Amino acid sequence: MKFNLDAIDGNARACTIQTAHSTIQTPIFMPVGTSAVVKALDTNDMREILDTQIILANTYHLYLRPGDETVNKLGKLHGFTKYDRSFLTDSGGFQAFSLSDISKADEKGIMFRSHIDGSKHYFTPSKVLDIQYNLGSDIMMILDDLVALPATKERLTLSIDRTTRWAKESITYHREKQSDGIGVNQNIFAIIQGGIDKEFRKISAESLCAMDFDGFAIGGLSVGEENQAMYDTVEFTTPFMPKDKPRYLMGVGTPEDLVENIERGIDMFDCVMPTRNARNGTLFTTFGKINIKSARFKLDDTPIDPACDCYTCKRYSRAYLNHLYRAKELTYFRLASLHNLHYYLNLVKEAREAILKGEFQAFKREFYNRRN
Repeated sequence: MKFNLDAIDGNARACTIQTAHSTIQTPIFMPVGTSAVVKALDTNDMREILDTQIILANTYHLYLRPGDETVNKLGKLHGFTKYDRSFLTDSGGFQAFSLSDISKADEKGIMFRSHIDGSKHYFTPSKVLDIQYNLGSDIMMILDDLVALPATKERLTLSIDRTTRWAKESITYHREKQSDGIGVNQNIFAIIQGGIDKEFRKISAESLCAMDFDGFAIGGLSVGEENQAMYDTVEFTTPFMPKDKPRYLMGVGTPEDLVENIERGIDMFDCVMPTRNARNGTLFTTFGKINIKSARFKLDDTPIDPACDCYTCKRYSRAYLNHLYRAKELTYFRLASLHNLHYYLNLVKEAREAILKGEFQAFKREFYNRRN
């Protein structure tokens, strides 16, 4: 991976990340393709219409179905999906959190019971990387111990101790594999934990950032805490992170979350919100959200957002989207998802342009003014 810090405006950063498969200009939002597909969209949509440079897939889900060995035999993620740009794969730590009723962590790893057939599986730091070597992702996330908030100091201590220990195992294992010619073009990111406790975040960040990872993520946020607590935690944590490596805030979030955390020095984001909300009828616009299933759009012949130049807004009206949603037509999912993802991708693109010009604060003011 090649990394270049192109500009800084306050704490906001514009960077360029070069992987084996694409050039990624940050700030960047990564659409979530959990099972090697962004729901309702295909590779042509991602490449030709949305022009995405990187998407996120999930190690846990692909390990269970179709199986990482199957993906490997079919050309790894890039050959299997025909998406020839970058993939980032999450490690499974979030699934241990979100599927806590069928998973249990111990000192060596995480025991899962498959949500598909109930079979048992055990993820260790090395096992997670072996799966990701088979997947062939450009950026691999290591196994971490994520906890829900609020959490006790005892649980947070356990979380950062495990995460640090697993990080040491992961970086050692990965560098050994690379020396053997495995995962040579794959990069590895560590995940800082610690809840919203500043002392724990400091301990976790200093311990992990002293290791030779290719990038660093802030995990364990947007899991129950208030938005301001998330912003304060990010603002506190980023100064401990290297300036010459990517900074990734995992699982976040709303358009406001992106703008606020770009201001605090974050480069990379992912979230299911734009596609999930699209499928449920909520569409993002420059002036806020609209619920397209509302009866008031039945005869509305204007685009979802008059200021938007996405594939959907250039062709179809609110009335048509309203009809498709109410008729339960599958085409609705694609058109709505294209719009919401375009909105997110355009938002971070505009943020980057503002940073390069030294005008991020003006961009932020205009963002809120339009929404108000």
